[in-house]
Amino acid sequence: MTPSAAEYVRAVDLLRAGELVAFPTETVYGLGADAANPAAVAKIFAAKGRPADHPLIVHLAGHDAVDHWAEQVPPVAWELMEAFWPGPLTLILKKQAWVPDAVTGGQDTVGLRVPGHPVALELLRRFAASGGHGGIAAPSANRFGRISPTSAAHVQEELGDRVPLILDGGSCTVGIESTIVDCSRGEAVVLRPGHISPAHLEAVLGCRPNIETAAGAPRVSGSLAAHYAPQTPMRLIASERLLDFLNAQRHKGDACGVISHSLPPHAGMPHIWHMLPADPVGYAHELYAALRDMDHAGMSLITVEALPDDPAWAAVADRLRRAVAGAGPG
Repeated sequence: MTPSAAEYVRAVDLLRAGELVAFPTETVYGLGADAANPAAVAKIFAAKGRPADHPLIVHLAGHDAVDHWAEQVPPVAWELMEAFWPGPLTLILKKQAWVPDAVTGGQDTVGLRVPGHPVALELLRRFAASGGHGGIAAPSANRFGRISPTSAAHVQEELGDRVPLILDGGSCTVGIESTIVDCSRGEAVVLRPGHISPAHLEAVLGCRPNIETAAGAPRVSGSLAAHYAPQTPMRLIASERLLDFLNAQRHKGDACGVISHSLPPHAGMPHIWHMLPADPVGYAHELYAALRDMDHAGMSLITVEALPDDPAWAAVADRLRRAVAGAGPG
């Protein structure tokens, strides 16, 4: 699905006027504003109900714009840009002095990304050509802490008339948020796992990057313990215990939905049963839509089959842990 020329024109006009525009990326839909306009950026926080000290990711049309937003860019960052942009990788870099605190959460670093979605790239190119600084700040286009949207319909459901325009680019291909790598300290450190794994990064850098979430690292999007969460209570259950757990829930009379990856639906078990692909890429693509469906189904509990203990599953396991922590009270 491709927006019309008139929709792109309207989107750029809205951004230039300090308004919000939702648009697709390959990861999730973003809620965008002119990253150089603090008043426009403030509208993102108001629409989402997002705390003002949470930094945003600035989306750019190409890596030739990086020096305008960041300074002291180390060689490792350029290597990663060349390998993975456009794509689902955000780099944390030392910011230029002019970059608004509203975007960085008051930090001396800024998150930058060139998204790998044709609609996002076309919007960014047109916005850059219209004048100004050319960056669009865009967290996920949902209420703060809730399930990220992977379709235009999800954005409409989440934000309604809080966003003047939603550019519909179809379903997001990746389905979970970008990998975040901090390069602001001269080496690559993973702060948030995503579709681009440590193994992918190692293939470019020649060594496995460290993974860090401790104090001292820059604050980044999606790093709270509770995030990406449905309003329905949610449990992760080991594969070998799943059927016994569901039987117990059924005997209690609880309406329990299931998301699995290895166990197919069983007769007499919950009638709402999403079996997702048994590979981490396919699973990630479908996860948020499945959680959203479950949240609408009136279940008393969302039961998710625990994932394999394998580095390839680290990104979706991260999202599920945070979703369980942020889900409705059990």
